[in-house]
Amino acid sequence: MWLLEKEWRELLASRAWWVLLLVMGPLVGFAFISSVRSYAEASGLGGTATGVGEAFSPLVGIWAPTFSACELAAVFLLPFVAIRVVAGDRQSGALKLELQHAMPALARIATKALILLVGWVIASVPVVAAIILWRSYGGSIYAPELATVAVGHVINAGLTIAIAAATASIAEHPATAAILTLTATVGTWILNFIAAVQGGTWERLASYTPTTMVSDFQHGLIRLDALIAAVTLTALGLGLASLWLRLGVPVRRRVAESIAATAFALLVITAGTATTQSWDTSESRLNSFSKPDEKALRSIAGSLTIEVHLAPEDPRRVDLDRRVIAKLRRVRPDVNVRYQSATSIGLFEQTSAGYGEIWYDIDGKKAMSRAVTAESVLETIYSLSGVGPEAESGDVFRGHPLMARPAKAAMVFYVLWPALIASAAVAIRN
Repeated sequence: MWLLEKEWRELLASRAWWVLLLVMGPLVGFAFISSVRSYAEASGLGGTATGVGEAFSPLVGIWAPTFSACELAAVFLLPFVAIRVVAGDRQSGALKLELQHAMPALARIATKALILLVGWVIASVPVVAAIILWRSYGGSIYAPELATVAVGHVINAGLTIAIAAATASIAEHPATAAILTLTATVGTWILNFIAAVQGGTWERLASYTPTTMVSDFQHGLIRLDALIAAVTLTALGLGLASLWLRLGVPVRRRVAESIAATAFALLVITAGTATTQSWDTSESRLNSFSKPDEKALRSIAGSLTIEVHLAPEDPRRVDLDRRVIAKLRRVRPDVNVRYQSATSIGLFEQTSAGYGEIWYDIDGKKAMSRAVTAESVLETIYSLSGVGPEAESGDVFRGHPLMARPAKAAMVFYVLWPALIASAAVAIRN
């Protein structure tokens, strides 16, 4: 308890945390106000709720852009708060005094991580204000998808805290720790860029980066393999931090233990990639085919192979991957998708024979199509297999259009929140 109280006082004394609190209001407010205005304009063009489809889902139109402000803060602001809390003790000499108490190093770093996570939850209060405002406008809220988005950003914050804690424990100066943390973040962005160009194994690796994980959560998709990877990396970061906080242990031993911990984490993540379990919590079934289509696809006997002759950067391949293949893999994990292209952009392959063709093979029966829409892909698969979906029963998701102005939002996020934080900072720090 004394350590929790001490870490809480450290957080309250951290200027970086107060800056994070101050910035979160306008940051979330700008994203929320912009998304509400865009949502209202698009709803006005549609006219009625009939047939507007998933484009008017609050998940995509409101929650994804609003919570993106949290992702931005977690990347550029939260690491400095974590580094301040973890590295501050080493700089002030308080760590040496703490080491006099008989307490496991992992318990020390877990206490710091817990306080930092509480600090992040407090900083996320503007998002709660956005939810309340959206409801006051008459907006629809589907709890499962909203909870998925929120949980995804909490996990992302935990991963950020773990990485920052590890770098702050290893580096001897906070500035060095900040550079190392930013390097790790930029490294994941580079991996995503390479995956977009090269595809293949790079694309598989990029699916476990924080950016991709947050994107999945923001679309209402929970992937068990990505969840295992995120939790394991968080545990690894905190574990490394606890190892390097033991100042009296020889460096050689700490390096050896760090290598062993990293190797064990990689084994866990590799084992987790074998699972294909996922859950679509979106109200519009954004990540899934219709239930009759899923039932029909599961009933197809034999193996399904798809050979795609499109370059990685071809927009048609991007649409095919995101709108069709990703959904198909959730239903049929055994589907084998092979990509064929001579270049990465496909600009000079357009006139080549066979470019743009998509070949489908079910136990030797083959068919070719050039269409990349979900309807065309399913039609081709059904024609080959001789299986068709049943008529869909029940209500079809028609969206939730809303023509409402973001009333009072500017006052809440740009005036009231900064005034509240500034007043609290003056009262507490004095």
